Amino acid sequence: MLLAALERLGASRALLFTDPASGLRAVIVLDDLRLGPAAGGVRTRAYPSLEAALEDAAGLARAMTLKCALSGLRAGGGKAVVLDHPGLDRPRAFERLGAHIEELGGLFRTAGDLGTRPEDLQAMARTCSYVHTEEASLAASVGRGLRRCAEAAAWAAGREGLRGWRAAVQGVGAIGEAVARELHRAGCELLLSDLDEARAHALAAELGGRVLAPEAVLRADCDLLSPCAIGGVIGAEQARAIRAKVLCPGANNALRDEESARILHDRGILHVPDLLASAGAVVDGIARTVMGEADPAPRIDAFFEIATSLLERSRLEDRPTPELARILAEERLRTGI
Repeated sequence: MLLAALERLGASRALLFTDPASGLRAVIVLDDLRLGPAAGGVRTRAYPSLEAALEDAAGLARAMTLKCALSGLRAGGGKAVVLDHPGLDRPRAFERLGAHIEELGGLFRTAGDLGTRPEDLQAMARTCSYVHTEEASLAASVGRGLRRCAEAAAWAAGREGLRGWRAAVQGVGAIGEAVARELHRAGCELLLSDLDEARAHALAAELGGRVLAPEAVLRADCDLLSPCAIGGVIGAEQARAIRAKVLCPGANNALRDEESARILHDRGILHVPDLLASAGAVVDGIARTVMGEADPAPRIDAFFEIATSLLERSRLEDRPTPELARILAEERLRTGI
């Protein structure tokens, strides 16, 4: 059954880990290794089944492959998911997971993701040298890259810079907070939303923004919308209802399907897909640890040119940007250039 699931998902490499003493149950999918080691975070959540966890890992790993290729990195994509459950002894479980990743000898490079806490990463780091524990620096790189993508969209819309724009950020965890801070520095007026209302209000008070209810943020009257929480928040219904002029997701796999991308395109919404807009963290990590670059900022700043090219090609060819981003990434996977 699991082999059939792998074939259905297009995933050829999956590792399953279990440790009854700690309650660890985890899946790692290594999607593509042609350009270099697999890069991807560790996601922790309750899954209804092992197949559901495998499906999530496979989709996220594939997105990481395309993200690395589009950004010009010497890396492929991977993803680890930990199945959360009441019997999980997190310190021991993440130590065991770190030890398993260490055994791969650098084939998988990882960091945090949704549901994984800083203390979980610290536990992994006790047994693994291939985990990035500096969450704040990676989040800041996502913010920097997303700002460059938003600036490219502004340029495509005939504007220079983001000053005076109203920007709505859905989710102000580590990534969303970094995005909000970067957009604030760019001169945006902020609309913030989070399931943790206290967190949203604290950040809004600091940055002079306003808080929206979680159910209202995707339909906010704004120039720029940046979903930075879970993936799959924009389906066809949401794509038809969005009022923003520009969409730059900080969350992975923000769109549910190709239909949603087509609706956004046909409505004239400038969409920089998360394959690029959310790629700052992996660029930061891989540029430093695999490619030997002391400063990843120039590579992240180059998102402006990549996004500009995607948006212009989308206009000329009448094709949604996610489709074009995948084409460009898959071309690099084929050629290695």
